[in-house]
Amino acid sequence: MALKWVCGRFDFDLNKTGPLLMGIINVTPDSFSGDGMYAQADAAIAKGLALIADGARILDIGGESTRPGAQPVAADEEIARIMPVLEVFRDVDVALSVDTRHAAVMKAALDAGADIINDISGFRDPQAQNLVAAHPNCGVCIMHMQGDPSTMQIQPEYTDIVSEVKHYLVRQAQTLEALGIAKQRICIDPGFGFGKSLEQNFQLLAQLKNLTETEYAVLVGVSRKSMIGMTTQKSVKERVFGSVAAAVCGLERGASILRVHDVGPTLDAVSIWQAVQHGVISE
Repeated sequence: MALKWVCGRFDFDLNKTGPLLMGIINVTPDSFSGDGMYAQADAAIAKGLALIADGARILDIGGESTRPGAQPVAADEEIARIMPVLEVFRDVDVALSVDTRHAAVMKAALDAGADIINDISGFRDPQAQNLVAAHPNCGVCIMHMQGDPSTMQIQPEYTDIVSEVKHYLVRQAQTLEALGIAKQRICIDPGFGFGKSLEQNFQLLAQLKNLTETEYAVLVGVSRKSMIGMTTQKSVKERVFGSVAAAVCGLERGASILRVHDVGPTLDAVSIWQAVQHGVISE
């Protein structure tokens, strides 16, 4: 199956490039992952340079924490946090993604040269839908989330989580396609940790092929999340090995994009995985 992801200045042929690594830059003081030091622009820029050096093809820049229980950030504040980082990297050979659920922030980011909008709310807002439709070639990442960050982990309930998540993501993707957004501009993300229990997260990961068969590029973002910590009994900053293992499980089930904090170790694992894939093909 030919699989592409068209994102602003970039046209990723995922059959040729292999998995893309999306490095995370949290320009926030309260990220769950323990990297709130990047709330200062200089530190965030240094982090971005390190992620690129380690092999990131995409930088995902976020100015609002969406950890469980997080409270909203005003759009003006979110824009003020991300803009210095965007301005530094917009002329660098790396795709720029902005992690936001607010249309005003999306507009400012796209106007400043962002290639991708990564919306944890899955483009539920019609204003956000129309905004990305009006920007030719920008990539969109649609994520599934039950509830919102302040309430999502309060007893999430599903009848059939895999089919419900798939139905939601496909429906949202088709809504964007109806507005003129080409299928190749769309990536879908099951939203690990966003309104899911430990068991539900691993059920989604185990059955990820149900999403990859939709022919949309699929993003897996499990890096340092509680599903890793609860399984390994490790603190946030000790979850690198567990995160890498879960990412490889995503690759095995067809994921094309890995959203990670630790690009270097993940790239090593991807290289080994690819070598094994090529070995199998050549036999």
